[in-house]
Amino acid sequence: MTTLWRLSAHSDFAQLANIVEHLDAIGIEGMTSWSIFDEGEVARLDLIFEAEPDLAMVRRMAGLPDSMEIESAAMPDEDWVKLSLAGLKIVEAGRFVLFGEHQRDEAPSDKTHLEIEAGPAFGTGHHGTTRGCLLAFDEILDAGETPATVFDLGCGTAALAIAAAKTLPGAEILASDIDPEAVEESQANCTKNGTPGIDCFVAEGLDHAKLAGREFELIFANILAGPLVELAPGIARSLTPGGKVILSGLLTEQEEWVRTAYETAGLKVTRREPIEGWETLVAQRG
Repeated sequence: MTTLWRLSAHSDFAQLANIVEHLDAIGIEGMTSWSIFDEGEVARLDLIFEAEPDLAMVRRMAGLPDSMEIESAAMPDEDWVKLSLAGLKIVEAGRFVLFGEHQRDEAPSDKTHLEIEAGPAFGTGHHGTTRGCLLAFDEILDAGETPATVFDLGCGTAALAIAAAKTLPGAEILASDIDPEAVEESQANCTKNGTPGIDCFVAEGLDHAKLAGREFELIFANILAGPLVELAPGIARSLTPGGKVILSGLLTEQEEWVRTAYETAGLKVTRREPIEGWETLVAQRG
């Protein structure tokens, strides 16, 4: 049986988003997915486990306050990752539209299609960070810029790399993730979306032979605030003169911290409108 753990807190969306960021960073064995629901006065976080976890362990590892109400219920043995995302709406972000296979016939024909299935990797596009990155990229394209070298750092499902491949014919596009499972899913998504030329590989940050000494005209970095700050000097060095990096995976309260790191690294940073408490920054090398 699969156990669905429902965590409810009488607080704003940002508190649970902070918990999710922590969970993404540390990981909890057996946890297959998470979803946040903003229900007005009550924000709810659902965690899905393969088997019933230890409540005390989850509280300790996730840093949950004792005051946070926790409910648990045994659910039928189903693929809850796919079921939980099956009802999500098609996502439109500028010229891009992102959807699952079951929504293919509903997707607007005049948009650039990104078909990304529900799965264990981060980046289905329904999350505010992925949508923010797509909107920022859409604005870059609208300005007439055509980056010839693109790197999707922490690619998840490779949604951003695929968006670049579909709108930048002839561009060299690399995509990496620290998680081998995410890279496997990225490769499958590239094949399904007709963009097999994307080079997907496993790497921790910028530590890979394929990245050594490389400079890119555009970098996507939709990861977490901590790694974004840590990687700021290296990302700045990996940009061509005039090159841009689209940063996301950070909460509003982390925006100044991340922005300062990239300004200190010598980049000019522009802040976009937040989406559901998540920030997207665009930083450019002079």
